[in-house]
Amino acid sequence: MSLDKLFNPKSIAIVGASSEEGKIGNVIAKNILELGYGGEVYLVNPKYSEIFGKKCYKSLGEIFEDKPALSAGMIDLAILAIPAKFVNQEILNNSKNIKNYVVISAGFSEIGEEGKKQEEELKKIAKENELNILGPNCLGFIIPSLKLNASFAGGMPEAGNISFVSQSGALAVALMDSAKKEGIKFSSIVSIGNKMEIGEVEMLEFLAQDENTKVIGMYLEGIKDGEKFIEMAENVSRLKPIVILKAGKNEKTQQAIASHTGALAGDDEIVSAVFEKAGIIRANNLEEFFNLLKLISFSRTVPNQKVAVITNAGGAGVLISDAFNGKKIKLAELNEETKNKLREFLPAESSVENPIDLLGDARADRYEKTLEVISEIEEIGSIICLLTPQQQTPVEEIAEEIIKFKNKTNKIIVTVFLGGEKVEKEILKLKQNGICNFNFPDLAVRAIDGYSQWNEFRKIKTKTKTQMINEKRRSIILEIIQSAKSQNRQALYFEESAKIMALYGINTTKSFEAENYQKENFSYPVALKIDSDKILHKTDKAGLILNIEDEKKLEENIAKMKRNFPGSRFIIQPMAQKGTELIMGIKKDEIFGPVIIYGLGGIYTEVFRMVDYLIPPFNLKQTEESLMNGKIRFLFSGMRGQKKYNMEEIAKILLGIGSLALEIPEIGGFDINPLIVYNNNQEAIVVDVKIII
Repeated sequence: MSLDKLFNPKSIAIVGASSEEGKIGNVIAKNILELGYGGEVYLVNPKYSEIFGKKCYKSLGEIFEDKPALSAGMIDLAILAIPAKFVNQEILNNSKNIKNYVVISAGFSEIGEEGKKQEEELKKIAKENELNILGPNCLGFIIPSLKLNASFAGGMPEAGNISFVSQSGALAVALMDSAKKEGIKFSSIVSIGNKMEIGEVEMLEFLAQDENTKVIGMYLEGIKDGEKFIEMAENVSRLKPIVILKAGKNEKTQQAIASHTGALAGDDEIVSAVFEKAGIIRANNLEEFFNLLKLISFSRTVPNQKVAVITNAGGAGVLISDAFNGKKIKLAELNEETKNKLREFLPAESSVENPIDLLGDARADRYEKTLEVISEIEEIGSIICLLTPQQQTPVEEIAEEIIKFKNKTNKIIVTVFLGGEKVEKEILKLKQNGICNFNFPDLAVRAIDGYSQWNEFRKIKTKTKTQMINEKRRSIILEIIQSAKSQNRQALYFEESAKIMALYGINTTKSFEAENYQKENFSYPVALKIDSDKILHKTDKAGLILNIEDEKKLEENIAKMKRNFPGSRFIIQPMAQKGTELIMGIKKDEIFGPVIIYGLGGIYTEVFRMVDYLIPPFNLKQTEESLMNGKIRFLFSGMRGQKKYNMEEIAKILLGIGSLALEIPEIGGFDINPLIVYNNNQEAIVVDVKIII
C-alpha cells in the first residue's frame, strides 16, 4: 500500500495520550499539538475525559461513534503508545476504519519468543486487512516541512533535503541533537524499529519518489529481505545517493543487535559487497556518516574524480596528499599554463603543484585569486581549502572569500579549518552558508571519495540483467544430484562434479578410480585422494598423498588408504604443473542468498583470508572490475618481472560459478580448492572440487 497518508496525514489519533509528564504518550501529544502540525488530532485514553483542554476518547471506536460523519479512512493515522499486550486487539478492532499505524510500544520480537509470536500475529493482521504499520518498538517519525513530530523525540529540526531512516530511535535523537550545530536539515526522520512490515526496502521505495529528499541516510542493524533490498537499492541509487551506517561487524555486536531489535546482522564482508553492487555509499563510523550526509546535502553538483587542494601549511598539504592513497579520487595534475598563472601572484617560495601551498602568511587575496584560477579548470570537480590559523592568518576574511566563491561556482568546495577557538566562529559561518567543513584532512578526502564513487555508479546506465536459467543444463545437474541422494550421499563424487564443471566450461583434472587403475593410461607422478561425502577436508584427515613417483609406491599408498579409510572410494589424479592456487566457492547467505567467494587458495586459505566477494547476477565487465580492484589484483599487474595472469579466463570461470549458484539453488555448498592458474598460456585447471547436496 502507498505510504503517502502515513507520512502526510491530514488527521491523527494518539492512542495512549497522557497528561502525565514523562509518559511517552504525553510527549507525543505535546509534539503534535504544540509544534505547528495543521491537521486534525484526536486523543485516546480511557483514563481521561480531557487532556490539554481537548476531549479525550476512551477508544478509537468511540471517535467514530461520536462523529458519525467520519467515514472509514477519515482518520489517516493512529499512533499507539500503549502496553504491547493491548496493541494487536486495538489495531484489529479498527482495521476497517484506519489503515495506517505507528506502533511505538516495545515488547515484541526484541524480547524473545513470546514477543516474536505476538509480532507474527500483528503481521498477519496487517496483511489480512491491508494495513501499513511502522514499528513496533520505534521512536515514530518527523516531517519538518509539515511541522509534524509524530515521535517522542523533542523539538523540530529545520526542513531540508536529508531523509534519515534509523533502526535505533536513540541514534535518531542523537543526530537531531547534532543537527543544528552541524547545519544538517531534514526532509524526514523515520524510526523503523523492528521493521515488522515497513523496513529499509519500503522506505527506499517511498523516499525515491519524495521530491524533498536529495540524500537518504540509513542506520541499519539488520537487513530483512536481502534479495529485494539489493534490487530496490540498485534502482534507487540511480536516482539519488543512499548512505548507510551498518552495525554488526563482529559476533558480539550481532548478539547485541539481536537483543535490541531482533534483527539479523549478516556477514560484514558480504554486506560490503552487496552495498558496492547496489551503489550504496557505506559509512564506516558515525562521524563519516554525518560527514557524507552533510557533503551531499550541501553540494550543488556531484564530484568527478579530480580534486584540487589549496593550503596555507605545507605539513597539512603533505598529510592530505597521503589521504588520497587507495582512493578512487585523485589530486589533479596542473598544467604549465595553470602553474604560470599562479606564479603571477604567489610568492616564489609557494608550491604551484597540487596541493597548492599559499604559505603561512597567506591573506584572503591569495585564496581568492587561487580559487579563480582553479575554477577555470573544467576537469577539477572538487576543491578542498585547508587552513591552519597561524599568527598572521585573517581567518574571518578567508572564510568570507570562500563563501563568495561557493556562491558563484558549480564545483564542490569544502574546507578543513584546523584548530579550536581561533576557527570556531568561522566554521559555524561556513556551515550556515552551506559549506561542509571537516575536522581533519582525511575525513574530507574520504567523504568526497564516497560521493564520487556513487556518481561513477550512477553513470552506468544499465542494471545487470537477470540471469537466464539454462533449463537443459539444470535438468542434467538435478539428475546427477538425485542419483547421489538416492544413495544417501551428502556430496557428489569428483567425477560427478567434473561433469557439472564441464557444463559451465570449467576445466578439471583427469581422475581414475584406484580400484581399476591398471586399466588406465597415465604417467607419474600422481596424487591419491579419498573421494568421499564424509571426508571433505582431505589434507586435515590424511586423505591426500601427493607426488607418488611409481607403481610400487602407488600400490603401497592405496593399501595404506584402505586401512585408514575402510570401505571408502579413492581416485588417482596426475600431478598438475605448479602454478598459483586460487579458491572459488558459493556461500549460501541466509539474508542475501548465494554469494561467490574467490581469492588465494591452497592450504593457507583460512590463514591469509585473501578473498573477495561477488553477488550474482554479474557480467564479465563487473567480474573483471572486481578482480582488478580485489585482493588478488597483483596477479594482473606483472609485478617483479613476472608475466600477467589471464584475467579474462579467471573472470569467465567466476561467471560460470555465478550461473551455477543461480541455476541450482539445491546445492548446499560448493568449493573449488585449488584452481591452478598459469601465466604461460596454459589453461587453468580445477584440481579439487566439492559439491555438497
